[in-house]
Amino acid sequence: MRLVVDKIAGTRGGNVLFSDISVVLERGQGLIVTGPNGSGKSTLLRIVAGLMRPSAGVVSYEDDQGMVVEACHYLGALNAMKDQLTVRENLAFWAAHLSIENGRQTHGDDAESVRRSPETALEAVRLPHVIDTPFGYLSTGQKRRVAIARLLCVHRPVWLVDEPTSGLDKASEGLFADIAKSYLASGGIVVAATHVDLGLEGLQQLHIGEAP
Repeated sequence: MRLVVDKIAGTRGGNVLFSDISVVLERGQGLIVTGPNGSGKSTLLRIVAGLMRPSAGVVSYEDDQGMVVEACHYLGALNAMKDQLTVRENLAFWAAHLSIENGRQTHGDDAESVRRSPETALEAVRLPHVIDTPFGYLSTGQKRRVAIARLLCVHRPVWLVDEPTSGLDKASEGLFADIAKSYLASGGIVVAATHVDLGLEGLQQLHIGEAP
C-alpha cells in the first residue's frame, strides 16, 4: 500500500491555503502536519480523505499492483457518533458500514486478524465499561477515545487523523501514541494534523502556513 500526494493545492473561500504539496508514504510510514490555526491542516486532511477536491494536483492510494483503492479511515474534529445510541451500537454501525463500503472489507490476507469487535476495541482504549452507555453521556475525553476505538473495528491501510488527542488527558495521549505506534509497526500509514507533540518519532514532518 502506498499513499501518493502529488503537487496538491487547497483553497477556502477563494483563498489559497497551500500549494505544491507532494508526499509519498509507504507501509509503516507517517506524516505529521503542523501549522497555525486556519493554515489549512484540516483542509489538507479532507482532501487526502477524498472529502474535498484539491484545486490542483492528485491524491491516490495504490496497492502493490498499482491499483487505486478506497483505503482510509478519517477521524475529524467531530467524533461521528450518535449521542442517542450506545457505544456498542455506534461501533457496531461503523464496523458494518466500513466492512461493506466499496465491497472491500480489509486489505490484508487475513481479514479477521485485522478487525476487532466493539468489546475488544474498547479494551484497547481502556473503556470496556462504557459499552452499553449512550454516547452522549460520556465525557469529552471518553468520546474521543471511543472515536479512536472506531479505527480498530475494521482495518484500513491509512489513518487520517485531525487533532486525534483533542480533549484527552496525558495518560490517554500516551495511549493513543501506543496504539498509533502499533499500527505503524504493522505496516499502517498515519497522517496526523496536530498542534501538539503526539509522541510519534521518525515520521515525516510538514509545516504549512507561516514559518514555525
